[in-house]
Amino acid sequence: MKLKALMLAAIGALSIQAAGAAEISVSDAWARATMPGQKVSGAYMQIRSDVDARLVGASSPAVPRVEVHEMKMDGDVMRMREVQSIELPKGKTVSLEPGGFHIMLMNLPKPIAAGDVIPLTLVVESGGKRQNVEVKAEARSPMGGGAMHHH
Repeated sequence: MKLKALMLAAIGALSIQAAGAAEISVSDAWARATMPGQKVSGAYMQIRSDVDARLVGASSPAVPRVEVHEMKMDGDVMRMREVQSIELPKGKTVSLEPGGFHIMLMNLPKPIAAGDVIPLTLVVESGGKRQNVEVKAEARSPMGGGAMHHH
């Protein structure tokens, strides 16, 4: 009987430990292909968390400088600025897209060609803990239409 209670306690401890990490899903991750000489690009995706969380940073082994940015209207001028975090409300899909929140890829060592895959590590914070979420963003041509146009 003691063994069964001990096993149940161990299983309970494991499920509590697993509950500490947010379940983050990322879909439709893509980056904008660049022209020769262009030193910046953007990465875009859909992020969903099963708990209230925040995107607090990003990095890439392929890009020297990666920042989380927002574009928004300031009067009648569109401005882009770095943000400290993006809220990821529980159960809601947050879009990182052209003209809104996005990941800025800066100081590119070489052009990004359509079809290239850019590895990204997103840093997500929830419940006072940080976790890394690995993402692969496929580069799409700026002439690709569809998701590329601005509103």
